Amino acid sequence: MIIDIHGHYTTAPAQLGVWRDLQIAFVENGGAEPSSGDLSISDDDIRETIEANQLKLMDERGSDVTVFSPRASFMAHHIGDVGVSRTWARICNDLVARVSGLFPGRFLPGAMLPQSPGVDPKTTLAELDRAVHELGVVTVNINPDPSGGLWTAPPLTDRSWYPLYEKLVEYELPAMIHVSTSCKPQFHTTGDHYLGADTTAFMQLLKGDLFRDFPDLTFVIPHGGGAVPYHWGRFRGLAMALGKPDLEEHLLGNVVFDTCVYHQPGIDLLTQVIPTENILFASEMIGAVRDIDPRTGHHFDDTRRYVDASPNLDDAQRQQVFEGNARRVYPRLDRALRARGL
Repeated sequence: MIIDIHGHYTTAPAQLGVWRDLQIAFVENGGAEPSSGDLSISDDDIRETIEANQLKLMDERGSDVTVFSPRASFMAHHIGDVGVSRTWARICNDLVARVSGLFPGRFLPGAMLPQSPGVDPKTTLAELDRAVHELGVVTVNINPDPSGGLWTAPPLTDRSWYPLYEKLVEYELPAMIHVSTSCKPQFHTTGDHYLGADTTAFMQLLKGDLFRDFPDLTFVIPHGGGAVPYHWGRFRGLAMALGKPDLEEHLLGNVVFDTCVYHQPGIDLLTQVIPTENILFASEMIGAVRDIDPRTGHHFDDTRRYVDASPNLDDAQRQQVFEGNARRVYPRLDRALRARGL
């Protein structure tokens, strides 16, 4: 089985974007606040957008299951206040849960959290509880920068995050550290902002001692870890300079990376530097890079090809990356698949 742990509903029906535009207009200009009841998306609308896009590519590329969360760039926590974020998160989380219900065994839901700049992370707990108990999510996305590029939030190691972490451990939920849209035009959202945030999150964890307090907490750093594998020697040296243990002891018991790296040399480096047990298969399709690579004739985000071709993995290690690690890191995913006989 091949489990893709990083998918977003980037092809959601157009009605979702139209409703969001109304909500943004309310934030910016006032007037009547749109009601979530005004948003109408049918099961047929969902089937059409999934069958023609994500499901089609999953079947073509041979992946079996996708962990599916709301579109990351749509989270945009910097827009409006916490009330706006609560409404938007609920709508988006309900939608990906409907995808999972309509395509059982192919999609499992992940949730976004109703974060807001300057607001205590514990305000997200009500939606987290609902997402677990009502929607059956197997993971959540945490935005380390709800301000959208201003980086006003405390680091991930700050104690203000602890109530959220306590719930994640209680629910056996790994969290993907994933920023959203940049509000700063000099930063490209899915380019330097995303990859810079991945690197920043890792460095925040390196500087702290979070996992002494939360030995059972797991973070997924997406997009292959940003600059982390490429500069592994730098991070090892910084850990030494800061008086921290070796990275294998300090972080790799709790931090894993995905394979959203869109060329063969990048995957080869990832699988050479990072232990196999810390790598989970992912593609983020249909996402930031949607074109066909003219050098290979295949889509950039067809990451299975890179994992299959990596000389650093034997068959048993490939099985770990494709399936075994995901089942271990995502206990709720494993139980959901086993309940379906998978």
